[in-house]
Amino acid sequence: MRLIGRNREKDVLMQCTESKRPEFLVVYGRRRVGKTYLVREFFGGRFSFYATGYAEKKTDAQLKAFHESLTAYGDSHTRAPEDWFEAFRRLRELLSAQEVYREPNCQKRLVFLDELPWMDTARSDFKGALDYFWNSWGSAQEDLLFIVCGSATSWIIEHLLMDTGGFYHRVTRRILLEPFSLRECEELLSFNGIAWTRAQQTECYMVFGGIPYYLNLLDSRYSLAQNIEELCFKSYGELKNEFDILFRSLFKKPEKHIAIIRSLSKRRQGMTRKELSGEKAVGGGSVLTKNLEELEQCGFIRKYRNYVKRKNEAMFQIVDPFTLFSLSFIKKGKTDSWLGYHNTPGYYAWRGNSFEMVCLNHIPQIKDALGISGVGTQEYAWRSRDAMHGAQIDLLIDRNDGIINLCEMKYTNGEYEISREEHHNLENRRAVFQRETNCKKAVHILLISATDVKRGMYADIAQNMITGDMLFT
Repeated sequence: MRLIGRNREKDVLMQCTESKRPEFLVVYGRRRVGKTYLVREFFGGRFSFYATGYAEKKTDAQLKAFHESLTAYGDSHTRAPEDWFEAFRRLRELLSAQEVYREPNCQKRLVFLDELPWMDTARSDFKGALDYFWNSWGSAQEDLLFIVCGSATSWIIEHLLMDTGGFYHRVTRRILLEPFSLRECEELLSFNGIAWTRAQQTECYMVFGGIPYYLNLLDSRYSLAQNIEELCFKSYGELKNEFDILFRSLFKKPEKHIAIIRSLSKRRQGMTRKELSGEKAVGGGSVLTKNLEELEQCGFIRKYRNYVKRKNEAMFQIVDPFTLFSLSFIKKGKTDSWLGYHNTPGYYAWRGNSFEMVCLNHIPQIKDALGISGVGTQEYAWRSRDAMHGAQIDLLIDRNDGIINLCEMKYTNGEYEISREEHHNLENRRAVFQRETNCKKAVHILLISATDVKRGMYADIAQNMITGDMLFT
């Protein structure tokens, strides 16, 4: 078994195998994040039964595919099931056979239904049949581990995790599989023979995020810039049209989700729900609420609050690097060649802004570097009311130990040194923040630099300094 990272997820799978009760495990997350790979590798590809949904096919094709899987595992019927109730009845018979495969270490029967949402076609009553299978039989089988998986996150959430009918409280465990951290990306790149500096790996994360599938496409013979050019900008590039494929695979009706993402991509600091609802293509009401929740569940956006705003004035901001990169460069056509855009003023501006997103996705690592992993925190942003001062803080860590860290994030080519002008700007931000918020806690400035920091004569403004290497923990 070669599984990079995923320690928490492996622990959940191990708990399921050691459990003395029937387990219904849901594995979900965005496309390409490695859901199927995780389950297959953990169990060595051996199951009592495995089947996968058939993309964009009708009920007859789904049942034929399920029949093929039943046959492969020993079912003797020669025709495909007429409906899903018959299909699951055959599965029950198959799992009840004396010779059914059992996992050697725990003696559990392992069932893995991959891309489950694809099986639920119009008027097929798939969910009713699955409901009946589990509630009438599966939930009483103490040695059954039933795993379902799917990229269509909206279906998973609505029909399984948030269901108020037959599946209400029936799911016993869940795994939301998230993208790799920088450390896990480094391990995967090393495993694939890619020898890049950590600064280059950080820039790689700014484009591809922590998505294992994308990282596995990288060619070890090329530089990072060459890889981006080949994958994203060439007509034959494997990720040239990934943005559209990604959202169509996750959501049955992705138009509103894409409209939200497009609106947010124009406002780097994010937008409120009220601002989003004012966008004609986005709309409002309960549909907007549901779409925002789904995008957050998939890890495309984060929900956060301005330090001085009320709870119902939350901000929404894109935090998925590949989505923002696709909209900014591939879809918008800002450049038709990354190699030509590389090392231009626009490139450096993009890199500086994107490093902030890297930091937002590595708050646990930032806390660890500060030595406050065990301290409760809340993360905010803040904007000054006074437009003339222009003070703003994109990441503010409000700690339960009486300190607030105002985070200043910098990406430079070489060693970073705080200048006299920057010292003045940081002093101004802290003073305006304290005055406008009437903050009662100690306010510390935290400098997060992608490169090493030179401790010059103005370095004393920052109580703490973190380098890019510390984000790889």
